[in-house]
Amino acid sequence: MSYVIGVDLGTSAVKTVLVNRQGQVAFETSESYPLSQPKPGYSEQNPKDWVQKTLLSLRRLLDVSNVPASEIEGLSFSGQMHGLVLLDEQHEVIRPAMLWNDTRTTAQCRRIEETLGDELLKIARNRALEGFTLPKILWVQEHEPDNWKRAALFVLPKDYVRFRLTGDLAMDYSDAAGTLLLDVAGKVWSERIASAFELPMSFCPRLVESFDDVGGLLPEIAAETGLNESTHVYAGGADNACGAIGAGILTEGQTMCSIGTSGVVLSYEERKDLDFAGKVHFFNHSEQDAFYIMGVTLAAGYSLEWFRSTFAAEQSFETLLSGIDEIAPGADGLLFTPYIVGERTPHPDADIRGSFIGMDAAHKLPHFARAVLEGITFSLRESIDILRESGKSITEVISIGGGAKNETWLQMQADIFGATVVRLENEQGPAMGAAMLAAYGSGWFESLEQCAAAFLRPARSYAPDADRKKRYDELFAIYRDVYTATAELNRRLTRLRG
Repeated sequence: MSYVIGVDLGTSAVKTVLVNRQGQVAFETSESYPLSQPKPGYSEQNPKDWVQKTLLSLRRLLDVSNVPASEIEGLSFSGQMHGLVLLDEQHEVIRPAMLWNDTRTTAQCRRIEETLGDELLKIARNRALEGFTLPKILWVQEHEPDNWKRAALFVLPKDYVRFRLTGDLAMDYSDAAGTLLLDVAGKVWSERIASAFELPMSFCPRLVESFDDVGGLLPEIAAETGLNESTHVYAGGADNACGAIGAGILTEGQTMCSIGTSGVVLSYEERKDLDFAGKVHFFNHSEQDAFYIMGVTLAAGYSLEWFRSTFAAEQSFETLLSGIDEIAPGADGLLFTPYIVGERTPHPDADIRGSFIGMDAAHKLPHFARAVLEGITFSLRESIDILRESGKSITEVISIGGGAKNETWLQMQADIFGATVVRLENEQGPAMGAAMLAAYGSGWFESLEQCAAAFLRPARSYAPDADRKKRYDELFAIYRDVYTATAELNRRLTRLRG
């Protein structure tokens, strides 16, 4: 028997899956690590925690599976995007990593826009947003001069973990596209952008394809995990690119909805000359010479977690959502906007905050729970509508992540999106995508598309109900007005908060 391992370095935990040649997940493990939020808008982690927990997860995966290390042919990675890991000349970490959901960099985003103007969208194909990497680099440059003097190189989270496992420093195109330093269409680091901010090209790591073999494991890592030194390690990709691979989004017209901490609507694209004027993200795919268009809801699953921990901490998610199917669409006039940490698509606004609109004394906990799910899904529909406006036909959406674990929510997605929603039989999200990159890199298949055909199987489809769709269309029109109605109010509150 032969196996590959997919490692998904998430925001709250690292997940490892052991996958056989039939695409079956034989075993999986997960290890969590802490998140530090020392000030409003700050979000940091210690990169050494990622490494320690990844090694522990790999060790436990081998222990629980009893699979001989000789049968594991390769492993690859998926990782949270945008996070800044600064390294010195000896490749030691200088400061805690600033994560994708760190929003302290508004001033640096304005500096990037003022310096580059229209060139930014032409080269990097994305707007300057707080979550991206370049604004974080400039923040350290401006606010931590001592740390900046020591900085020799930057990498992203999964790249640092892979470096510690293999000794190889590199970054794949799908992750590099989220830094604002990559010429996305040309697949090279942009000298124009780097020089505009006095960054030497040596500050940027070597670029590789997601399926490239970057070497074996270091002897001490092999000893600690139980794997063989000869186990091939493949570069891996950004979590959204790997999520797309793990959902089979590998040909034109395919679209997925992924609901994790954040929420993503992603569609495959081969044309590199599309211009969305920054309304959605345009990134390199982990599939060679392909791209994907992506809209992001910053607090998707996080909105639900926040709601549960704040108002029903004693309940499990299953218990919390158990009564929502008895509530009519629209939660009896209660509407939620999931802007609790700001928003990205279609409103790149770090100051906007969430709201419940229409509360009255008749609303109980299930009404609020349903309104939270509907608000998250309305936000994701805004991304789907942008894709449709570009001429894409979206009649089917693959749903992965937390949104694919609840039958009522899956049907809600179909009704709000106006498309058939498909749940996969063995959905493992980005971890499966990472495993598929390892399988392809190991020569199991001639293409990632062939790998997807062998590994992925639909479990059930949910067609939109015409009456509910009409109702949701009416509610969506109201939802879209809430941002405009509350944006200035939230800016005033932010100024008062300080």
